[in-house]
Amino acid sequence: MRRPSINRRTAAAASAALTLAVGATACGGTTGPASGGKPLDGQTVTVAGVWTGSEQKNFRKVLDAFTEETGAKTVFEPTGDNVSTYVGSKIEGGRAPDVAMVPQVGVLQQFAKEGWLAPLSKKATTTASANLASVWKEYGTVDKTYYGLYFKAAHKSTVWYSPSAFEQAGVAEPKSYTEMVKTGRTIADSGLPGFSVAGEDGWTLTDWFENIYLSQAGPEKYDQLAAHTLPWTDASVVKALTTLGEVFKDKQLVAGGAAGALRTDFPGSVEQVFGPEPKAGMVYEGDFVGGMAKDDFGKKLGEDAKFFPFPAVDSGKAPVVSGGDAAVVLKDGKNQKAAHQLLEF
Repeated sequence: MRRPSINRRTAAAASAALTLAVGATACGGTTGPASGGKPLDGQTVTVAGVWTGSEQKNFRKVLDAFTEETGAKTVFEPTGDNVSTYVGSKIEGGRAPDVAMVPQVGVLQQFAKEGWLAPLSKKATTTASANLASVWKEYGTVDKTYYGLYFKAAHKSTVWYSPSAFEQAGVAEPKSYTEMVKTGRTIADSGLPGFSVAGEDGWTLTDWFENIYLSQAGPEKYDQLAAHTLPWTDASVVKALTTLGEVFKDKQLVAGGAAGALRTDFPGSVEQVFGPEPKAGMVYEGDFVGGMAKDDFGKKLGEDAKFFPFPAVDSGKAPVVSGGDAAVVLKDGKNQKAAHQLLEF
């Protein structure tokens, strides 16, 4: 799972650059500094998060800096796609991480209502209030209590492509969804399927749907659907799913067809476009695709890897979907003091 979205057109501007360092915890130890040592010498902080590959590598640099500053050992635990299941099983087994990176507002709210979370410290709250747009603090608040510190955000309305594939097909960046589909078919005619789709990871399919639905149906219905005041049987939902299905069922447009997409995870979808053996011309996902293309496959952004905004669907406006990760402190963690210090770091 990457970052399933928190999305509103009005909040999207905040998706530009949030990078507050955060982390997590696990085993105990003493809560004070060892004699003559750093304040958290001898303690271990375990961080649970969804990241893999270059994203995890980059986050470990934050944890390493925290270790250098405080002396605390840090351990990163990959959660897999289902953060709720992972954290719930850890709590049930008495081995809860002290900090979890939560990629969905709904999951954060679930954790809070289950009573799993500790409110953030006064220092973290003050820092967030001074440095973050108010909307991000709102997303981290449940029943007027501030639980989730948003420290990373992503623009999730970007379509990444191989310039060489576009050049070979003689196509330019499309300006509408219809043009994008046509571009995909032209690329396919030149030798590569139009899109790589990570169908093995459900969150990527959700992101496709969200962009189409937001553009087609508009922000008001989008908010109603998110709030469960609009049924999933509504005509607007059926229309968006039908629009999406027209791409996904087309073997010319999707690398490996539907069956191949269902065997492709997110890192694999990026590799199919930017790896050593290209299998598609485009891959839809957030701005974090660029980091993977650069770090994992040596592509130079703006030259070997480019993107265009997810285009407007039908007569709607171009969608702008944002997503983010929030750090939360778990009440059942064994080192809450160190966990809070990590979020304050």
